[in-house]
Amino acid sequence: MTDTTKDEQLSYEQARGELASVVERLEAGGTSLEESLALWERGEQLAGICQRWLDGARARIDAARQRAAD
Repeated sequence: MTDTTKDEQLSYEQARGELASVVERLEAGGTSLEESLALWERGEQLAGICQRWLDGARARIDAARQRAAD
């Protein structure tokens, strides 16, 4: 299984939890430039996953409201 496939299977909560861990590591400092860049890139990936989940949730809520209004 590729990393992309694994990322696609992450729940919102899993992605958010890993993102929080990445942020903590970046804020703590003490990492090399290369490791900091890798953490930043992973954080961007995780933020994108979270945003897709939130966008999907918003679309479902909007659809449910539209059905209720009809």
